[in-house]
Amino acid sequence: MTEVTGNQGNSRKRRYIRWLLEGLVLIAIIMVVHGFQTRNIVRGPAPEFQARLLDGTAVRLQDYRGQALLLQFWATWCPICQYEQDSIDALARQNAVLTVAMDEMTEAEMRTWLDEQGVSYPVILDAGGRLSGLYGVGGVPTSIIIDRVGDIRFVEVGYTTETGLRLRLWWASL
Repeated sequence: MTEVTGNQGNSRKRRYIRWLLEGLVLIAIIMVVHGFQTRNIVRGPAPEFQARLLDGTAVRLQDYRGQALLLQFWATWCPICQYEQDSIDALARQNAVLTVAMDEMTEAEMRTWLDEQGVSYPVILDAGGRLSGLYGVGGVPTSIIIDRVGDIRFVEVGYTTETGLRLRLWWASL
């Protein structure tokens, strides 16, 4: 009887060790993929820029000094971006958010698309890729959190939850 219990204990221990090793391998894979996706994105001080929102308002990065900023790169053709748009819209009502649309649309077409989607976050149309090139963004969605002094604190490529973005904005505001 003791021998059977001992074998069961060893089997359980081996299973837990295997799960731990598999978890560590999965974490390592996620870290490698993240590093690959963000390899070209600028780090450190966020590059300064001047642009114009779709409503005609001039905007500069330095206008956001003193608060954390979500700089969100996205595109209308991106299904993940469309899935995130309600979260970005909600964040923009309570936080500093600038979005950069990497689309080849006219401003009128983009305004129509935004109206159809029912979102109102601030949008810079980056049809020529100037801003995405300045920041090294190669894929969408890309979320860049810039802290109160203008340094890039967090970069995520791909889907990010609203809660995750809120926590990163909070952290960058400290």
